[in-house]
Amino acid sequence: MNGVIDVIVVGGGVAGLSAAYGLAKAGIEVLLLERGDYPGSKNVTGGRLYLEPIKSIFPELWEEAPFERCVKKERLSLLAKKSSLTLEFNSEEIKGTSYTLLRSKFDKWLSEKVEAYGGLIIPQKKVTGLLKEDGWVKGVVVEGEEKLRSNIVIIADGVLSPLGQQAGLKEEISPNRVAVGVKEVIQLPQEEINKRFNLKDNEGVAHLFVGEVTEGVFGGGFLYTNLDTVSLGIVIGLEAFTNSKGVSEVPRLLEDFKSRNELYPLIEGGEVVEYSAHLIPEGAFGLTKKLFGNGVLLLGDAAGFALNHGITVRGMDFAIASGFFASEVVKEAKKRNDFSINALSLYESFLRNSFVLKDMYNFKNSSEILWSVSRLYNYYPQLVSDLFKDIFFVPAENKEKLCKTFCRYLKKLFCDFQTYKDLWKLRGL
Repeated sequence: MNGVIDVIVVGGGVAGLSAAYGLAKAGIEVLLLERGDYPGSKNVTGGRLYLEPIKSIFPELWEEAPFERCVKKERLSLLAKKSSLTLEFNSEEIKGTSYTLLRSKFDKWLSEKVEAYGGLIIPQKKVTGLLKEDGWVKGVVVEGEEKLRSNIVIIADGVLSPLGQQAGLKEEISPNRVAVGVKEVIQLPQEEINKRFNLKDNEGVAHLFVGEVTEGVFGGGFLYTNLDTVSLGIVIGLEAFTNSKGVSEVPRLLEDFKSRNELYPLIEGGEVVEYSAHLIPEGAFGLTKKLFGNGVLLLGDAAGFALNHGITVRGMDFAIASGFFASEVVKEAKKRNDFSINALSLYESFLRNSFVLKDMYNFKNSSEILWSVSRLYNYYPQLVSDLFKDIFFVPAENKEKLCKTFCRYLKKLFCDFQTYKDLWKLRGL
């Protein structure tokens, strides 16, 4: 390509695609470069999108988006070695606030929307560097040879973000700021999913697992129901995993998770149709030094926009919002023909006034807190499980009064000074 392009977007995930969509819809020349075969080809598994925070962002999209199921049931399981406790919240009030989706399908659909407005997407193109002149980002280098010049480069190249580092916007990712995720998509007939999970129509379940699923290490498991598939997997903190002793390899953890009594009957007879392993940011926003520079913006996972505070795990809503705000800033910059750091600082202002940075700062220490309270993944699930075993079990001889059973476990819990230390840490969530 010759000349200077208005905007080059690097990365065809939801952050990059959202930015490209907003720009293309406004008639701004935008080129998106994706290293996969097509946007979504590398994001092969399912996930969950919280829609409430972004309903007003690109509202025309959500009525026709290729969602899988509308989450109506929330489940949380505490897994001990040979038992578990599961809590379920079932409510019409949360129906319609979040949806399960398959990224391969969703990202491809969104890329088609970008192209429908005239945006150009070129797959199988790996950006290996930035064109930099006098403190400005002036374009990108593709596969070490081809140079493409632009007024603005939008970096959405994922959690490791080598381009973000080259631009001086973030530090190199460290093991304590990232987790390893291993996921599978298992195909089952839609009617069978409805039967096994007690669902109807497009209702869905989001199920989180904590405890023995990661053999006592920081992390957890998840399961999301799609129309005719189930997305499941485990996420485990990289540093916690590498420092632990005796923990199985990650693929082995996944197989053990799938074979547990709590899970196996739900997926029995299903066919694994997709598999992936990838890195997930965990508190990686702390490594981001700036979100913008002269001729450059940083968004999505590349900026560390992801949150895990134990009950909800979010990323896609942040990615879409950051893409939207990036497109809004570029539109203003183009009107003024000013792509300097001062003009692009509006991006951070938009983010600060939105849920994105409000939530990122509100829960900025959540990953560190969850990592530091190690008994969340072994001691507490086992203790709770033992309590309910004693409540429900009827022995051959006389049964202990329930009040005495509760007092015995409360004494075990609150006569342990470590419990108070853990509660003091958890107050920050």
